[in-house]
Amino acid sequence: VLFSAYFAMQVIYARRKYKVSPPETTGHPEFERTFRAQANCSEYFPIFISLLWVAGIFFHQGVTAVCGLLYLYTRLRYFQGYAGAARGRLGPLYASAWLLWVLLGLALAGLLAHFLRP
Repeated sequence: VLFSAYFAMQVIYARRKYKVSPPETTGHPEFERTFRAQANCSEYFPIFISLLWVAGIFFHQGVTAVCGLLYLYTRLRYFQGYAGAARGRLGPLYASAWLLWVLLGLALAGLLAHFLRP
């Protein structure tokens, strides 16, 4: 929730700075990058929360929590990188995607272990 609020506030600040009134989503390139970074992060949060929840319940809470914190850090770096320059998003984007795959693997391993127990 705090990350979503932070990203939304950055869009509000960019709107004011570059004089882009709602509901407009185009304007100064720096505003557009900030807006897209916020939208992209928001689009991935339901996937992240679902995987985090399932992996935490069925695999291991500690391992899942570490992956979750790393994911949040990479999304923050993604947002900051994308807002600065489009190429700045690539490294954190790949890292966050990798962490989602790890969470998916943990969730699947936990579910399989839970439902296939004798």
